[in-house]
Amino acid sequence: MNILLVEDNEMIIKGLVFSFEKSDYKLEYKTSIIDTKNYLLNNKPDLIILDVTLPDGNGFDFYKMSLKEKEIPVIFLTALDDENDIVNGLELGADDYITKPFSTKELMARINKILLRKIKKNIIKVNDLTFDLDSLVLTKNGKMLELSPLELKIITLLFTNKGSVITRDTLLDKVYDWTGNYIDDHTITVYFKRIREKLGEDSIKTVKGIGYRINEE
Repeated sequence: MNILLVEDNEMIIKGLVFSFEKSDYKLEYKTSIIDTKNYLLNNKPDLIILDVTLPDGNGFDFYKMSLKEKEIPVIFLTALDDENDIVNGLELGADDYITKPFSTKELMARINKILLRKIKKNIIKVNDLTFDLDSLVLTKNGKMLELSPLELKIITLLFTNKGSVITRDTLLDKVYDWTGNYIDDHTITVYFKRIREKLGEDSIKTVKGIGYRINEE
């Protein structure tokens, strides 16, 4: 688990690095917004602990302008305990907020809760099928299914739109985007026949004259 701490207080940095290493967490730290921006150009941590008051700027502004779009869970860390600051941080879209002084155990508990929620969000279960959006692995009753690259793209499209019908026209356009090849309705039918053979005949429902969707019944 890779966690980034953005904090300029040396005592807090040393304390958290020591505590997190004892708990087998990988904790990296940056002491300014500019260093954090440079780090994030080539790295994507699982979670960021972000101090609000930094030498070169405000953590709220940094989150709003640069972090929010990256969709990385963020916990604001600050000495400010004014209710308006707490509301401001959470309304911006941060996952949590903790004020100094704080308990390291409490911080870790909050981190674990956020990361567990993130894991559950990225795993989609439908009947005996489980699709992991992070690893792009589809399992049936716990057994991994072997899929071609194009089959996997179709499966991803279906699962990420669970509950909605994917029209045949959309599928034709998507396959062209993915492969650069034009295909016809018959080819789409063949693809879905092969996918059903792997997932189970009742795994995908055909909506006559429109398209397909994952069968949740």
